Amino acid sequence: MGGTPADGRTHRAERAESDELASAREGDADAFARLVAPYRREIRLHCYRMLGSTADAADAEQETLVRAWQGLGGFDGRHLRAWLYRIATNRCLTLIDRRRRRELPVALSGGETDVAWLEPLPGSWTGETPEVRALGRESVRLAFVAALQHLPPAQRAVLLLREVLEFRAAEVATILDLTVAAVNSLLQRARAAVSSGLRPSSTDDDTSLDVVAERYAAAWEAGDVSGIVAMLANDVRYSMPPLPRWYAGLPDVTEFLRAGPMRETWRFRRTTANGQLAFATYLYDPGHGDFRPGGLDVLRVENGMVVEVVAFLEADFAAFGLHTSLPADVSVRPVV
Repeated sequence: MGGTPADGRTHRAERAESDELASAREGDADAFARLVAPYRREIRLHCYRMLGSTADAADAEQETLVRAWQGLGGFDGRHLRAWLYRIATNRCLTLIDRRRRRELPVALSGGETDVAWLEPLPGSWTGETPEVRALGRESVRLAFVAALQHLPPAQRAVLLLREVLEFRAAEVATILDLTVAAVNSLLQRARAAVSSGLRPSSTDDDTSLDVVAERYAAAWEAGDVSGIVAMLANDVRYSMPPLPRWYAGLPDVTEFLRAGPMRETWRFRRTTANGQLAFATYLYDPGHGDFRPGGLDVLRVENGMVVEVVAFLEADFAAFGLHTSLPADVSVRPVV
């Protein structure tokens, strides 16, 4: 009996990959680009999860591709995806050894003065890959990526390769030069460490999130402190990297809002970061007569309530495709 249509597509893809590999080995750079194109986005995301930095992840992705191009002669032609992940993961492990751990303010014990901060992930990095569709937003959300940074490097790599990327234990053992028993042991410890530090996943669908987003932005733009506070959970947390200070609980956050941000005039533009609801915030600048970037606020929403805000004060708006200024309008409130 002949193969199914799905089998046919798989066989054609395998033949095409084999042809591209042969051409790439002969020095055809375009063939190499086509060969690795299906894996570039997911490798970049893997590097981001490993490193907690979009800048470092982009560098690691490029170095992975350079090393893959240079190493084609030693590649046996089987399991291209696993081979690329072997290169990428090992590159990330080297960078982890050389650089400081990425943090969010809520993880600090106090007194730290030289901290490397976790960076937000633009929505354009995730796209609509099969990986994202299968796993939803959980594998890139801030809390998960922040928790990963506290795992020992080997545990971090094993958890991502097994749980997020769904490599088999034997494949992970080959990628990391470990035994299968060692992979299973590292996975068990990583699962326990990460799950103990994570809050439950959000139960909000896109429609209810739209309502929250509209109300939240409108309250900020109107200077409605009571309206904002009404949307915050009792155990809400508010942080503003690179500032190490953070606020916990409704009274603490409310006092902070009244004393600081709500004395200014804002414009909010909705976006996405780490698969979560986010806002590009613009602060009115009377000297220029327009609104200038104030930060990228990434929200964690559960059951219609905002449980955490991480305001990245130095976010790169250009990386998110955001305007670097907004014109003033007649509704600008006077600064109190």
